[in-house]
Amino acid sequence: MTTALFFALIAGLAIPVGGFLAWCDKISPDWGEEEFHHAIIAFGGGALISAVALVLVPEGAARLTPLPAVASFVLGGIAFYGLDCLLDRLGGSVAQLIAMMSDFIPEAIALGATFASGESSAFLIAIMIALQNLPEGFNAFRELTGQAQLSSRTVLVAFSLLSLLGPAAAFIGIEFFAERNAWLGTLMLFASGGILYLTFEDIAPQAVLKNSRLPALGSIAGFALGLIGYMLTG
Repeated sequence: MTTALFFALIAGLAIPVGGFLAWCDKISPDWGEEEFHHAIIAFGGGALISAVALVLVPEGAARLTPLPAVASFVLGGIAFYGLDCLLDRLGGSVAQLIAMMSDFIPEAIALGATFASGESSAFLIAIMIALQNLPEGFNAFRELTGQAQLSSRTVLVAFSLLSLLGPAAAFIGIEFFAERNAWLGTLMLFASGGILYLTFEDIAPQAVLKNSRLPALGSIAGFALGLIGYMLTG
């Protein structure tokens, strides 16, 4: 359990690290070109889609029969659609943050369950979660300090606290979900539907840059990252 909690914490700490890199970029605007910023957003979107396509959906679907699997996935998309509408009415824009946590928490729970089952791939899964959280933390920081107009210090402190959800989720995975495959599968597919909705509704449109097609290649790199992890753990 100690090992699982430690690696879940390391994976979670990639969120404030990504936020810190975005803060460095904010105080030194010349550090990155506009194309680079949009490419990072696209990279995060590609990483999210890879998490859905290569981790959450395959692992979730393997634990459920077709009808509950599809129902969980669709309900996740509908639920996040409702949440997105509510946030829009309230005037907030936290799509990157919601998508990041919707990806991170189910994967951390799965990480804890994987450690509990003694599978050797658990260490690599932790590394892949961390690599996904890094660009997602970068993008979420820029969103929260920009559109949501929160202070950099507030966001970095919040990100540091959010990283603690990794060990908490891993603990839940060990204690509750390790022996409850159907519950874990439902959670994974519900989160997948929500992530996919947010990716195409809010995140992917932000990656588009007029007169440049290069940022879109960031999504290929992000998905390739997930594919590497999938092949290595397979």
